[in-house]
Amino acid sequence: MIDMNARRVLIASANSLFGKGLEKLLVQKHGNQKVAIRLVSSMQETLQILNDWLPDLVILDYDDHTIDKTIFLNRFVSGESEMRVLLVSLQSGGAPLIYDRRMISAQEAEEWLGQSLQDFPDKPNKAGEKKDGGMRHYLIVSVLVGVFTILTYLFLTNAGLLPVQASSQAILIDELFDVHLFLISFFFSLISVFLIYSLIVFRRKTGETEEGKYFTGSSKLEVIWTVVPLGIVLYLSFIGSKSLAEVSRVDPQALEVNVTAGQWFWRFEYPDYGITSQSLTLPVNGQVLLRMTSLDVIHSFWVPEFRVKQDVLPGKNLVKELRFTPTVVGDYTVMCAELCGGAHAYMNAPVKVMEVDDFDNWVNQELAASSSDPEVRGQKFSTEKGCIGCHSLDGKPSVGPSWKGLFGKEEILTDGTKVVVDETYLRTSIYEPNLQVPKGYPANVMPSTYKDLLNEQQVEDIIAFIKTLQ
Repeated sequence: MIDMNARRVLIASANSLFGKGLEKLLVQKHGNQKVAIRLVSSMQETLQILNDWLPDLVILDYDDHTIDKTIFLNRFVSGESEMRVLLVSLQSGGAPLIYDRRMISAQEAEEWLGQSLQDFPDKPNKAGEKKDGGMRHYLIVSVLVGVFTILTYLFLTNAGLLPVQASSQAILIDELFDVHLFLISFFFSLISVFLIYSLIVFRRKTGETEEGKYFTGSSKLEVIWTVVPLGIVLYLSFIGSKSLAEVSRVDPQALEVNVTAGQWFWRFEYPDYGITSQSLTLPVNGQVLLRMTSLDVIHSFWVPEFRVKQDVLPGKNLVKELRFTPTVVGDYTVMCAELCGGAHAYMNAPVKVMEVDDFDNWVNQELAASSSDPEVRGQKFSTEKGCIGCHSLDGKPSVGPSWKGLFGKEEILTDGTKVVVDETYLRTSIYEPNLQVPKGYPANVMPSTYKDLLNEQQVEDIIAFIKTLQ
């Protein structure tokens, strides 16, 4: 019967010579001391003995692949019992590994085996102590992080990432963007400096064989990297909500403009003046209210200088509103920021911001442009409805055939037939654009929505305008 007060040693190896040899060595070293030794040769036996016998010392054959060291050591780490584990490899020149992450020589292992089993003092880990760093490393890294953060931030803010600020909303958006740039600079510098500093300073030096100090975890660090990001997110949410509230501020005297998007044009209607235009003309320092809808697919209204972007959706019940206040006189461009088809890249329209007096003059000129001449009206309608966005007036190829010299011309269609471009053909092409498609141009590009956008008189006026382009 085994004395339960004896120090218990478990030797795990499928190699009987390994187990017997260590057993003999332990008996010789400890003499009359109370030592109980058990030999096991399988993983199942090892786990059973660990549970039932609770050994003080476990010696594991490092070269025995029948024993799963990963499962065994995980079980040891997660267990509550106190035990010492020694991994011995006979194939590596007698240098065993002790499961406290340090390598000792064969002579040190022999001395360790000869110690009293009641006392297992920890040997100082010189490499771990050397690489523990201390406040000096933290101070150096902190200074480097600060310097690189400032340099990175200055580089990004002076790299010309943003166009000119041309609206009151742009100021608020850029302030928020500036905060993001600083955080990006800081975290980029923090990660890069820590990584590079660790690779250089804490690299293994020539002649070092000890392994560095091992840490199982840090509750303090886990709290820091949870609380700090949470605080940053809450701060960004706070300043973002303030910016959103200011950007959405309502001015009851705002200029209303109805915006219609289609493949691939923009149309702007001023209901207070009865003006329709293909360009967006605005007075400076006055809030603008855009009510936007799409005739076909999803588009996106975007003027980079104003820092505003809004998706434009098809459907009468899906009218989107957008408010902004232009503050800088100049010419800009509204772009479609949503992929919407083959000519998406060309779906641009001019934006003109002018002084209030100049805007009033523009309104008067537009109102005076209403003429009884059908050719003049046709030119106006073709501009307002977006026709010249796909049909050039100078003979240059575009998405559709150029209108210059088109009337009276003989066209070859995609089915090989020939047709003379007359009033009937033009009228059919407007109402049913995919019925008679000219050769060299793809079908299903021009939408079939113009029969709803144009009345008969407007169609006749556009045809009259096309006739003049010879």
